[in-house]
Amino acid sequence: MATQLDQALKHAPLRAPAPLFERSRPASGPRSQQGFMRILGLLGVVLLLALPFIDASAYTISIATSALIYIMLCMGLNVVVGYAGLLDLGYIAFFAVGAYVSGILTTTLGWPMWAAVPATILACVVAGIIIGGPTLRLRSDYLAIVTLGFGEIIRITANNLDVTGGPSGISGIPTWEFGDWSFRDGLDLFGLQFSGSIIFYYFVAVIVVTVGIIGLGRLSRGRMGRAWKAVRDDEDAAEAMGINTYVTKISAYIIGAVWAGLAGQLMATHLTAISPNSFHFLYSALILMAVVLGGMGSTPGVIIGALFVSLAPELLREFSEWRFLIFGVLLVVVMIFRPSGLWPATAVLPWVRAHKPRAWPATAPIESIDDRAVNGPAPLDAGPDDPSSDDPADDKEVRR
Repeated sequence: MATQLDQALKHAPLRAPAPLFERSRPASGPRSQQGFMRILGLLGVVLLLALPFIDASAYTISIATSALIYIMLCMGLNVVVGYAGLLDLGYIAFFAVGAYVSGILTTTLGWPMWAAVPATILACVVAGIIIGGPTLRLRSDYLAIVTLGFGEIIRITANNLDVTGGPSGISGIPTWEFGDWSFRDGLDLFGLQFSGSIIFYYFVAVIVVTVGIIGLGRLSRGRMGRAWKAVRDDEDAAEAMGINTYVTKISAYIIGAVWAGLAGQLMATHLTAISPNSFHFLYSALILMAVVLGGMGSTPGVIIGALFVSLAPELLREFSEWRFLIFGVLLVVVMIFRPSGLWPATAVLPWVRAHKPRAWPATAPIESIDDRAVNGPAPLDAGPDDPSSDDPADDKEVRR
């Protein structure tokens, strides 16, 4: 009997039974992680757009614009360090490339600022290939040391060339112009007069940061983002699974370079002057500290870290000479109590983490289509003592 049953099951087509319950849809809106982050991001954009209508003073808008530029830099470095796991200590070099290329094109060659944007992107791509091509074959500490050297090479080169203005840098960088209208002309909006160019740089920074956060977020969840994270977790295992690790790393490096270059161009037009002193290694360390402090690989964490690093010294300005000491103590305290960052990439909202999975009832056993057609579906609790089961003598034969 057992042999016949084995032969019947071997050749009989099998079909899984229909589920006995309807699966509930995943939580949406504020109850889910993704829905809550979308609502939080929307509120953040609304708050940024409403800030000039609340306080349009030059000091507030200038500090807010600088904070947005820091967010752009940290988002670009997060691609390199947080997603791809490449320790870059010379990231400020791409910031300098974007600032100097846009400054030279607009002051020496007379290009409009909007026409310098594609040239800045192209220059950053070339710089990323030149710097990342030979260095990304290295790993860990060796990569950090080499990128640090390239960052200093860019600064020293800008300090010794005539086209970059030498130690004095470039001044008189023009503002954005569109035909006969420029940012300096101002604009009437909802009954408010926005004069000067500071307010418009702020709105440009808001738009660029918003588009960048959305684009990089979707990119990190795509095929390329998964490849970055695989290389970050274990490069050898990723290469064994068929991922071209070198192309994956250099793509992350180029994307980070482009974001740094755009931030450099925005900073150059915002300050109207640049010099080699603006691109010291200290700024690379500060941006890296913001990424690590907020949480590597976490978009909200990087934003929080950038805001903390850029705004904390200004908020502590009343303490005069003690503000940098207090700022350092705050950083040490945060790193002690939050070693993974203020908002790590693995963070789960409390109400999502507290949700307990539902205990589902057991499904019916898999049975052959022939048996279902002859005998009908077997009940869940069918057994030797069940009257709807097969002959007990057959069951005893099978057990023997």
